Amino acid sequence: MEKPFIIGITGGSGSGKTSFIKSLKGSFSKEEICFVSQDEYYLTKEFQKKDENGIENFDRPSSINKKAFIQDVKKLIAGETVTIQEYTYNNKNAKPKIITFEPAPIIIVEGIFVFHYKKIRKLLDLKVFIDAKENLKVIRRITRDKVERNYPLDDVLYRYENHILPSFEKYILPYRDTSDIVINNNDNFDQGLEVFKGFLKNKIIKC
Repeated sequence: MEKPFIIGITGGSGSGKTSFIKSLKGSFSKEEICFVSQDEYYLTKEFQKKDENGIENFDRPSSINKKAFIQDVKKLIAGETVTIQEYTYNNKNAKPKIITFEPAPIIIVEGIFVFHYKKIRKLLDLKVFIDAKENLKVIRRITRDKVERNYPLDDVLYRYENHILPSFEKYILPYRDTSDIVINNNDNFDQGLEVFKGFLKNKIIKC
């Protein structure tokens, strides 16, 4: 089996990374591309470090089970199937599903720390950064957490100022200038998405 082509996709919270990935998933089959999300490897709430005000900080590199994440990506590269339990964002009422990752010619690894983790970064053949202005990211984060997840607005703003923004500046932003592709999403990512889809389709044909 030929080594799969590994792509890393990152961006700050609210940059549109999740929507970008969702659009990609709708355009390719599981036999063509395997999508692995770092979000499925979050440690549960009781293992998250608290800040000085006793609030759990989920925006630190150590908030992820990095060892398991790296191990599973390597298994996929080696042609092995990976099965894990879905991360339900500490929702006690949600019943986690079983997620299966199947090997494919292209593997897309996405998440806010995929460039920061050195062992993951070394595996990447292509690095893609989804970018957006800070004020837009705040609005998108509020929309997602306040409206879609029913989180209190004060909590959303506190986490953005004290956890999300400092983490972005320290662990994510430094890798923007060394990324192979930067896709601007201040307005929309439509053009960038279409160009990237074309690249993937061409890559699949050659695999």
